[in-house]
Formats: sequence, structure tokens, C-alpha cells
Amino acid sequence: MRGVIYVATGAGYRDLAVASATSLRAHEPHLQIDIFTDDLSDPALAIFDQVHLVDNPEPRSKLLYMQKTRFDHTLFLDADTLVVAPLGDVFDLLQQFDMALAHEVRRNGTLVNEGLEEQTPRAFSQLNSGVLLYRRTPAVLAFLAEWHQRFKAAGVPRDQIILKDMLWRTDLRYYVLPPEFNLRRVTELDAIEPLDMAPTVLHSHRLMDHMRAGAPRISDPAALMRAERAMLVQEWRDAGAPLTEDDDALARFRAARPAGALPPLRPAGDK
Repeated sequence: MRGVIYVATGAGYRDLAVASATSLRAHEPHLQIDIFTDDLSDPALAIFDQVHLVDNPEPRSKLLYMQKTRFDHTLFLDADTLVVAPLGDVFDLLQQFDMALAHEVRRNGTLVNEGLEEQTPRAFSQLNSGVLLYRRTPAVLAFLAEWHQRFKAAGVPRDQIILKDMLWRTDLRYYVLPPEFNLRRVTELDAIEPLDMAPTVLHSHRLMDHMRAGAPRISDPAALMRAERAMLVQEWRDAGAPLTEDDDALARFRAARPAGALPPLRPAGDK
């Protein structure tokens, strides 16, 4: 059996999970959807097929409750996601692979290249744990259990630090999903062409802004696009890139690279 699960504790995250599941239902009305949460009395939970109790919420409860899926093939979604298209044949990946997940986007820095025990090539960056497709097999469940145990023991704030080490060493077969299944920068939609990709799952911390910064609630892709465009401009300004109404894309590109990494531009016609 195939299905989607959420793990969300606290009213704010539970509300986000309900919104995400509602967007999923609009595109996949027949797919089974479960939630693991700490309050079973919320009437909004009727959107889910089954509701399971999280007895003692802990940091990254998802690492424990992903192991408790009732589905043979599971798609785990973080609460701060919106599904904007049918999932298509993504579950078919599990006929060939044990797991599938997408790259983390912040690869131009130390954060997503951080591991705990392993020194890896820079090109082996962290993978994002907010959209994770997996099979319910003894090997995968053992992997999830070890991930949970190592995270609790390490005392680090981000579960992906542990995941990176484990993926470097694992014998499990895993696939890196294309970004449309975990689109972390919806501003990319401004530049894509029709045949580039079909956005499917949007995953953005901006969907939590109302919980963290008192900002207006974002509940649809259009509002999310506006919020991310504003944040994009601010981040480039903070990075020292010149931004004007005639924004110089090359200047932004150069600002993202280490000094001296790019040669000077050659005159037109120079070969």
C-alpha cells in the first residue's frame, strides 16, 4: 500500500500539516494520508485517513514516527509544504530504490556540507529530510531507527547532519529526487521554461513566518512567491551584491563565487 504521512506536534505545525494535506487531497484524492500528532481532538484532522498519537513529543519527533508508517511505500512530508500538482509515478521509484530525497539548496556555505563524523567531498552535500520517499523494509526501518538514535545522542540541532554521515556509509540504494518534488526556492519558477520541470511539492520556511515573526499567514503559492521574491532581494543585498531595478544577474553570480574563481570577461569575438 502507498501513502503519505506527516508528523506534526503543537497547534501551529498541526495547522500547517492540515493545509499541506488539503493541497495534497486536491491533486491526489484517493491517496491514503496519515498524521502523527499530539492532540487527536482537533476537528480539522478529519482530512486525514488515520490519526496516530505522538505520546511524548521530542525534537525531530519525525525520526521516530517515520518508522511507524503503516504503508509499504511511504512519502513523508514536512508540514511546511504545499502540493501543487499530482505526484505522478514518483512512488514507482521504490521499485528500484530503498529511499529517495532531494538535495538541500544552501550548498554555497558550511551549513549543508556539515557532517558529524565523516569528511566528505564538498560535492556530497546534505540531503533535505523534509520530503522523503521510502520503502518499509527491515533495512530501511533499521536505518531510520539508527538515524533517530544518533540524532538524540549527538545533541546537534539539525537532523540532516546525521543523515549526511549515514548516507555516505550506507549500502541502501537511494535516489536524488529532481527539485520539482522538493522545490525550496519558488523564485526559480520565474526563470523556468515549460519543458524544464513541473513543480509538484513546494517546501518553504516562509510558510511558517506567521508563527515565528508575526508576519501574515501564507496559504497559497502566489503569496509564497511574493514573500520569497522579497527575501531573495534582501539576501542578495546582505551578500553585498549590487541590486537595482536593472538587476545585474552576472553581478549576483559573481558575488556567489569565491574571489578569483571566475576569469574576467573576454571581449566579444575573443576566442
